[in-house]
Amino acid sequence: MEAKPRAADRPPRIPGGHDGRRMLLVTFLDRIGSGLWAAVSVLYFTYVSGLSIAQVGTLAAVSGAIGIAGAPLGGRIADRFPLTRVLIALQLLRALASFALLTTDHYPLLLAFSAVGSLGDRAASVLTKLYATRIAGPDRVRYQAVNRTASNAGWALGGLAAAAALTLGTTAAYRWLLAGDGLSFITVALLTLTCAEPPSTTRIAATAGDTPHSRPQTGPWRDRTYLAYVATEMVLFLDDTVFKIGLPLWIAHSQGVPHGLAPLLLVLNSVMVVAHQVPLARYGTTTAAARKLLAPLSAAFALGGIAMALSATGGTVQAVCLLTTSAIAFTLAEMIHATVSWELSVALAPDTALGAYLGVHGLAQSAQRSMGPLVVTAAIATGPLGWTAFGTAIALTCAIQHRLVRDRLRLSPLSVPPVTVSEH
Repeated sequence: MEAKPRAADRPPRIPGGHDGRRMLLVTFLDRIGSGLWAAVSVLYFTYVSGLSIAQVGTLAAVSGAIGIAGAPLGGRIADRFPLTRVLIALQLLRALASFALLTTDHYPLLLAFSAVGSLGDRAASVLTKLYATRIAGPDRVRYQAVNRTASNAGWALGGLAAAAALTLGTTAAYRWLLAGDGLSFITVALLTLTCAEPPSTTRIAATAGDTPHSRPQTGPWRDRTYLAYVATEMVLFLDDTVFKIGLPLWIAHSQGVPHGLAPLLLVLNSVMVVAHQVPLARYGTTTAAARKLLAPLSAAFALGGIAMALSATGGTVQAVCLLTTSAIAFTLAEMIHATVSWELSVALAPDTALGAYLGVHGLAQSAQRSMGPLVVTAAIATGPLGWTAFGTAIALTCAIQHRLVRDRLRLSPLSVPPVTVSEH
């Protein structure tokens, strides 16, 4: 008889079973489409729609501001209605917004369609995290890490396709990339139809040995410490705007730096996350461990800002090397922050209102999409000094969050039992 493989020799188990794996496929396909568009959106609005730097920054800021409502709205709806059905509706809304952008170059309409897409995107992001939290239970950190790996694998494929399309440099190529984004949303909406509805948060709490009355019953809008934590998260999520707005615009307006470097750095970002997000997740599987990661996170943000600043001080080769270094540093920051954020956002929230709390936490990412473009374009306009200040300010915010979370855990029994990453 063939020997039974030892547990250590078996491939890691994916939390969530069949539906967990199917939702990973949803994430993968979704991000392929998003990677097509994110890699070229700034260039599309610049070269196809003819917008200025200020208009591109304003468009991203306004659409992001409107999208802020998507996170808490999505969280509230998900506590009351079937989660999968809400996700399907949001994916179709995103598809309509993408296709609508193809119909016009009129600035007010571009603003409106981008805002609708942002609203659906932010709500879908929160609900995807809630789905993972419900279906994976105590293995949520590992599932989120695997989900992020699938996400970035999709981003990498989309980014490579975008880089290839940029070699053509035609308006048609840009438009096909945007159409591909819309088609991906339709595909994932159909696939989500086959996913089962996950258990409610109350059931998860009972299964884990928790009870609905073992945590404070205050709502997220009255929880001042949680709101302060969310405020710091708004700053730490700025790495997202660096890759979507900062690097492409900085490259587009830097002499001697090839425009094709922008999507390639996005691909580098995705490849790094695919390779390292799951291994890094094991260092943040408890609330205390996640809080300790805020120190290296601070250093990564500072290094990214300094490298961006120095990229303007030399020739083409030096600029490319420093921009690549900055992309690596900000990617490392992104992975560390993802691990920290997954644990703390759930650990600091009561199980009986998890959807509402995660919806409020989703405001952090939504708000940075609004303020982020303005902050990043201000850093670009200020030059090297602006990028140095940018990295330093985020690094200091890490220290503030470290103190905030420590004080919360000292004063409240809110933290969850230690979560062990499953390696079965």
